[in-house]
Amino acid sequence: MSVTSALAGALSGLSATSRQAEILSSNVANATTPGYARRQVSLGSAVLAGHGQGVQVLGVTRDVDKQLLGERRLAQAGGGDRDVRAAFLARMEQALGTPDSAGSLAARLAAFDQALVEAAGRPDSQARLTGIATTAKSLAEGLASATRDIQSARATADRQIGDQVGRLNSTLAQLQDLNVELRSFTGAGRDISALLDQRQQLVDQISSIIPVREISRDLNQIALVTTGGATLLDGSAAIIGFSPTHTITPEMTQASGGLSGITINGRPYDTAGSASPILGGSLGALFAVRDDLAVSAQGKLDAVARDLVERFASPAVDPTLAPGVPGLFTDAGAAFDPLDEVGLAGRLSLNAAADPAQGGALFRLRDGLGAVTEGPAGNGTLITALHTALTGARPLSSTGFAAGSRSFATLTGDLMSDASALRLSAQSEQSFAAAKLTALTDLEAQTGIDTDQEMQDLLVIEKHYAANAKVIQAVADMIDTLIRLDG
Repeated sequence: MSVTSALAGALSGLSATSRQAEILSSNVANATTPGYARRQVSLGSAVLAGHGQGVQVLGVTRDVDKQLLGERRLAQAGGGDRDVRAAFLARMEQALGTPDSAGSLAARLAAFDQALVEAAGRPDSQARLTGIATTAKSLAEGLASATRDIQSARATADRQIGDQVGRLNSTLAQLQDLNVELRSFTGAGRDISALLDQRQQLVDQISSIIPVREISRDLNQIALVTTGGATLLDGSAAIIGFSPTHTITPEMTQASGGLSGITINGRPYDTAGSASPILGGSLGALFAVRDDLAVSAQGKLDAVARDLVERFASPAVDPTLAPGVPGLFTDAGAAFDPLDEVGLAGRLSLNAAADPAQGGALFRLRDGLGAVTEGPAGNGTLITALHTALTGARPLSSTGFAAGSRSFATLTGDLMSDASALRLSAQSEQSFAAAKLTALTDLEAQTGIDTDQEMQDLLVIEKHYAANAKVIQAVADMIDTLIRLDG
């Protein structure tokens, strides 16, 4: 080996160790930076004309377990799905209230039941008749309030869908630009580690909304495909379409054209069912809340409202009722139409004939809704019939509950019990999804940056740097000696 070869080799060693120290310092500085992957310098022998010329830096690589990353992303999507569902079902249970809470549907029903019992014992008491009217309106308001909460949740979900679609389109556009930049950097031989970190963060953002799989392409580009089979990025970014609706009513659905579905590059896609390409993340869960969970909850609420209306709409309960005339509870003041059940819980009201606030008279609660004049003040027969109608078992006219006859209290209890069971089940699934995500995140962190190990590596780099520096010093001494001898 010539002196110049020794010097070139030592200088290349200094350059390589300097590069290693630079990358190591970046690792330590970004130990807690989200999306940052540990870097390491790849080294190889430098060869010139068949002879070794020291060491060369082949490049900088990122230490990423792609399989673990993919599993963590799927767990992240699953966690987003379960969070959205659990939040809605908790809100639904809260809207109905618990049996022991004031203002709950059960408490309103209990107050109405008690008012009927007390008025039956003292039908001449205006105060007790007033109690029937007040508690009946409170019961109707409880159902209406729950309806408003359900529709508000649907509107919130619809708005959040719009927000998430906007973020998806923006993020996909950024990924498209990054793909172009990565292709350019790779072709020029430049370090792409920072761009890869940025891309990983962007894909992570998408994966919480829609579960996706990353597919490698040439020149360090990627394609993104949902687990449901829709292509979101492959060369160009897909355009996801959605039209938010500012106000949602119970009868509004996708099928009726009242609510927007989703399109990808102009093609409509199913937002529910096994064929949907968006299931498994927060976006699919928001559609489930808007179009399935909330609709089902509203259906059960309407079934309860219908049962309440029909219990008091029979001439067998109130002989003064003429055909086609509403009973104690009305559909926004009119008789209930069985073909118009959707949203009934939000339209329920006390019959105006027995409501002084609407120009009616309290005596009709005692004498019949069709009574023209006041009857005997001590006759509590009708009030007793009303109480019997409320507490008696009857079959349901609507679907949504198990078959069988029930009292209205039992039906209300079933409604609240179902809400609690769904909430508990959703929270159990949420906890499992959270635990899975935490486990995978922790496992991913274990493969990340270990600052203790980085410090140990630094000591080795320092020794290598010092050794190369000594070689350079020795070569310099040799050159000085040769110069003196030549002189």
